[in-house]
Amino acid sequence: MIKLSNVASKIMIFTLIAVLSGIPLYGKEDKAHPKEFGVYIKTHKSLVRLIPNIVFEERGLFYIESNNHARFALKDLEHFVIYGQYDMSVLTFNSLLFFQPSPLGKSRYAFGKAIDISVSNLGANLYSIKQKGLHSRGYYCLWINDSVWDFIIE
Repeated sequence: MIKLSNVASKIMIFTLIAVLSGIPLYGKEDKAHPKEFGVYIKTHKSLVRLIPNIVFEERGLFYIESNNHARFALKDLEHFVIYGQYDMSVLTFNSLLFFQPSPLGKSRYAFGKAIDISVSNLGANLYSIKQKGLHSRGYYCLWINDSVWDFIIE
């Protein structure tokens, strides 16, 4: 059996600590990449895909009818991710305001004032959208042409 000196054992222990503490530095980066085209909300844990809604127009006013919108806690929301071939020059982030009930009793919501956003290109057909300023609670949407992805921030 080989007997190590006190100095050699200390060097081995420090080398082992240095190697083991360096492992997390080379771990996989947490860059979530969607697999399907669409609009996503990046939360602390994952990407959540939003269901699209349709824009309607009545008497010159654009609105949507309430759909099965997603709900997110304010503390969990990080930013938005859009994956696909969309015209980003017409993208807006809007609050939604109650307009009137439809003849069938569904709630209709009109588009409120556009909120300032910054759009970053992350790769081929992949964009990150961040609100300039702080998020707040309410009913919001991302709007591109005739498609809207609506959600509630609680």
